[in-house]
Amino acid sequence: MAITKEKKVSIFTQYGGAATNTGSTEAQIALLTDRILDLSKHLQKNKKDFSTQKGLIALVGERKSLLTYLQKKDLMGYRALIEKLGLRK
Repeated sequence: MAITKEKKVSIFTQYGGAATNTGSTEAQIALLTDRILDLSKHLQKNKKDFSTQKGLIALVGERKSLLTYLQKKDLMGYRALIEKLGLRK
């Protein structure tokens, strides 16, 4: 399921500071996290959808690289984002 425009705007506003700040690392990570959660729900229902599974693995890898970049660039922002998104329990 695709993410609606309104949901993207709300994610960019909440994590990027403004709706037009789509290049913010925090906003990109939040958007990827939302897409990953949607695909995970889809895969729980459709266990043999291997193309979606491959896409999910690619998204997780992209999010991991962005998180690594953010950790090196801004450690306090990284920790706050991890807490806010509920990653790494």
